[in-house]
Amino acid sequence: MERLAVLGLDIGLKRVGVAGCDGLGLLATELTTVYRTSFENDVEAFRKLVMERQATLLVIGIPYTMNGEIGFQAKQVVKYAKRLGKALQLPLEFVDERLTSVEAEEQLKSSKKYSSRDKGSIDRRAAAIILQQWLDARGQ
Repeated sequence: MERLAVLGLDIGLKRVGVAGCDGLGLLATELTTVYRTSFENDVEAFRKLVMERQATLLVIGIPYTMNGEIGFQAKQVVKYAKRLGKALQLPLEFVDERLTSVEAEEQLKSSKKYSSRDKGSIDRRAAAIILQQWLDARGQ
């Protein structure tokens, strides 16, 4: 079986939560949070992650509106993701990420790892949920 190297991204205006998966593509884990500054700095941070993880694909969470439409925030995420994918020369796949941040916050609270000051932990957890959804959908 071919090794799977994928990064899951929860893209926000200030931060991007990043998750990775095991080589078998079974389990997504939180990796880091990239704090957005300039696009060039963002690309450099992601380039390092891509090289470290030997990533061949980016899975991006799209924040559709609750009625399933692509609103302003989703358009911003898609635009940023496409620029990032082009800069890194990696293909993209998109996943519906409605409510993943809420789910992430609930998981962190129940595991006693929640801090309202550490928004990056919510972003990382949300990225892992996004990637896990993609991995689970692949396996069906």
